[in-house]
Amino acid sequence: MRSSHNTERAARVDLAAAYRLADHYGLSEGICNHLTLAVPDEEDRYLLIPFGMHWSEVTASSLLVVDGDGNVVDGDGIAEPTAFLIHGAVHRARPDAACVMHTHMRAALALCMIDDGGLHMADQNACRFFGRTATMTDFDGVVLDEVKAAPIVDAIGDCNVLFMANHGVLVTGRTVARAWEDLYFLERACAAQVAAMSTGRPLKRVPDSDAAAIAADVAREAESGLCTADTFFSASKRLLDRCNPGYDA
Repeated sequence: MRSSHNTERAARVDLAAAYRLADHYGLSEGICNHLTLAVPDEEDRYLLIPFGMHWSEVTASSLLVVDGDGNVVDGDGIAEPTAFLIHGAVHRARPDAACVMHTHMRAALALCMIDDGGLHMADQNACRFFGRTATMTDFDGVVLDEVKAAPIVDAIGDCNVLFMANHGVLVTGRTVARAWEDLYFLERACAAQVAAMSTGRPLKRVPDSDAAAIAADVAREAESGLCTADTFFSASKRLLDRCNPGYDA
């Protein structure tokens, strides 16, 4: 048993909850896509769902531990071959990105499928991401090797959100709670943008100066403890306790 057992246990519970929450809000896609988390106090070790498990049934104990190459070092199941190519590359390049979430969630994906896509600063939720998003303008097919993973790392740079052309989005965070909060509000902002664009009228964009101020206000509020990612994530887990308990098993 590793000395970090208690910390790893909390990490497992949080990641399992994030998987179930993503499914609850319709952000999952069959048994595809992945959420990963660096194992606390362990070098080159990450938590990952076993291949074939539905996001609605993930538990803390069912998560695999894989190394940076996606090899299973602990747990029962298979690490899907393409699962860790994207995640492993981002984890290695960005030690601050302890949690990496990759989804094909509907509204965000829609904005990856159009010219001049990505998130525009046209509503308050979008503005929280000002200066934190990047885009990949070219689609290079399914990521099956490290060569195809490299452009993803280059594209995301030091941002937290990446819109991948014709593919989906990547969201990173220092913790599961921070990544989950961004994933949730990103889809809300993208859905609002898609709805507005569907009217055929031009978007009324927020000036960059105002968007930057909103992003700064959100960041200050989060650090002050008034409306932190941890608070939102705790509330979200209480939702799971009522509608889909057992993620902490």
